[in-house]
Amino acid sequence: MAKPVRAALGEVWLTCQVCQGDLFRERSVLLNSTGMEFLKLAWADESAMGLICWRCGYVHLFVNKNIKLYQAEK
Repeated sequence: MAKPVRAALGEVWLTCQVCQGDLFRERSVLLNSTGMEFLKLAWADESAMGLICWRCGYVHLFVNKNIKLYQAEK
């Protein structure tokens, strides 16, 4: 299983929008579009960083490449 991380954007630490938890697991997510799926070119779509809340499971998506992840103890 993935290890928990904390995330920050500059000086601001990110928390879950639902439960205010501050531990996440990270996953890359493809932002598929209907047109690219139809043409079988979904692999070329943009990707985002998915931060999945460790506590409630809510998925936060970020395309901002400036988010820093830090290993955390569970």
